[in-house]
Amino acid sequence: MASYPAPAQVTSGPRLQLCAHAAKRDFLPHVPVTPAMTALDDQIFDAPTPVMVLVRPQMAENIGAAARAMLNFGCARMRLVAPRDGWPNPKAVAMASGASPVLDRAGLFENVPAAIADCDYIFATTARGRGLTKLVLTPEHAMTQARAMIAAGKRVAILFGPERAGLENDDIARANAIVTIPVNPAFYSLNLAQSVLLAAYEFARQGSTMPPEVMALAGTDLASAIEREKLGDHVEAELDAAGFFFPQARAAGMKLNLRNMWSRLPLTRADVQTLHGILRKLARAR
Repeated sequence: MASYPAPAQVTSGPRLQLCAHAAKRDFLPHVPVTPAMTALDDQIFDAPTPVMVLVRPQMAENIGAAARAMLNFGCARMRLVAPRDGWPNPKAVAMASGASPVLDRAGLFENVPAAIADCDYIFATTARGRGLTKLVLTPEHAMTQARAMIAAGKRVAILFGPERAGLENDDIARANAIVTIPVNPAFYSLNLAQSVLLAAYEFARQGSTMPPEVMALAGTDLASAIEREKLGDHVEAELDAAGFFFPQARAAGMKLNLRNMWSRLPLTRADVQTLHGILRKLARAR
């Protein structure tokens, strides 16, 4: 990760004043790991992720919920601009539900210019048109750009406005681009933590190596072609004995459809054995 200058103009506080030796971080070093996190998890605070800047948040509970959402998706760089109810706030810790290390290391700033002074590129989140000439991006496209810039050693910030009315035009004017989440235009008000979650999720999703689909086999294997073939033979034999293939002129088509059905199903060896057992039991009951 690139070496960054220390954030400028941080206000003092019992847990929030940045030390001179924290030049490479957005938060205080040497904060104890909480029981909700392991020492390995603590490395997440050094991960190259966007800085989430909550501008004049009104409710401490939303700050805590935002921290939880961030940590869910591997983002831990939080900055707070003039929170209404002061900082630190125990209500935020309670709502963070194990993500309090994000709060412990958050930077506290008096205004937006101070919070973004060391950032190279700033996104502002808003759902409303603001009458400003500004590039507007979807979260997906914005986080694609953010990933590229962060990989190049740049520091990227995302501004989130207060709950009542969102960011002011003075805040947005300081951003390079706007991020607009495609929501219902008749009801576009998102909770602060929800907005943070969507941005953090989109950033994490684009860096995820998780395949889009995977079969969890729970200790067994998928049935082989010969096992499916033998099952098909068994089914056909029992159905034939029960007089299912009638009239005879349609029997070949019916059997073809059954074979096609078996090939579509992701049967495991355990499934095949169970179906053989069912067929044998039904046959003995006739």
